[in-house]
Amino acid sequence: MADVRKFPHHLIREIFEQPEALRRTIEPRVLLADGEIRLDEVRIAREELRSVRRINIVASGTSRHAGMTGQYMMQELAAVPVDVDYASEFEYRNPMIGRGELSIFITQSGETADTTAAQREAREKGSRTIAITNVEGSTIAREADGFIYTHAGPEISIASTKAFTAQMACLFLFALYLGEIKQKVSRALAQSYIGELLALLEKTETILAAADRVEKLAELYYRVDDFMFLGRAIHYPVAMDGALKLKEVSYIHAEGYPTGEAKHGPNALIDFRLPLVMIATCDRSDPGSVLRYEKNVSNMEGFKKQGATVIALASEGDAAIPQIADHTIFIPSAPELLSPILEIVPLQLFAYYVAAKRGLDVDRPRNLVKAVTLE
Repeated sequence: MADVRKFPHHLIREIFEQPEALRRTIEPRVLLADGEIRLDEVRIAREELRSVRRINIVASGTSRHAGMTGQYMMQELAAVPVDVDYASEFEYRNPMIGRGELSIFITQSGETADTTAAQREAREKGSRTIAITNVEGSTIAREADGFIYTHAGPEISIASTKAFTAQMACLFLFALYLGEIKQKVSRALAQSYIGELLALLEKTETILAAADRVEKLAELYYRVDDFMFLGRAIHYPVAMDGALKLKEVSYIHAEGYPTGEAKHGPNALIDFRLPLVMIATCDRSDPGSVLRYEKNVSNMEGFKKQGATVIALASEGDAAIPQIADHTIFIPSAPELLSPILEIVPLQLFAYYVAAKRGLDVDRPRNLVKAVTLE
């Protein structure tokens, strides 16, 4: 049961458990001094992984959003093409996969019917499989060639929070591991990234320490019935999951969309009645991130001219975004590939506080279950 002396619901407790969940997931698997990632449970020979020519990631819901961030991580660090599928749609597109490929299946419960069925089909076609799950000994872990447990601890609330951030951490660990095997990641770069991974624990604590600011923001917007969440590149799946969390627990219509695609239709919806949540963080050491940031600033200025209310996520120290946005939530600086793990935390908090202020059952949203065991 949730500790009612400190946390009135499982959901908010699990959000606050994320630094510890990340610590349990990351620390046993890294050696900073050697720049080494230890993933013995993967159980696929390094020589075979070195020859992998394509990766398929299959999942549903929040786990699929984690997989989408994993796509960016693996393509950047291991230089291998990655496809991401909805588990429920996997069998219907006659997936052209087979030997020489690796398929990764992500499910918090390890019992999701669509995902386990997709894994069985991939194995029948000759693909090697890895399961990422939070439940040891679950069906998907037993049937996979290898597995990576998230070690997030029990997640009671239906809306996934700490399992999601732990899944992204596992995907990054595997991307770095594969990058080293394929000799795309140097020891120095691996050491740098391991240091940044470990730094996530304190940075997550910093975000949680400012939860009261997010609660005050929720007080302003909990009566609103529509939201749009926008993000570019690896931040787009974070926007999608921020929207999903809000709709799951508060029953508010929310949509996650690529920022650049807003002009291709959704722009017609943008006015003073539709608050925009824009992810506009920036890794100043990454030229691509700086370019995306500049586009975000330009888009934000355009949305404001249309009368939009903008809630922005910006990197700490950013002086430009607060001059444009109506509200700014600052995120500790992090490398582009790791920033999603931090960015989702205030969006989880926002969804929780909005739902709580609407007087809803945040742990048991209507019509939803924790493990979807029927297709």
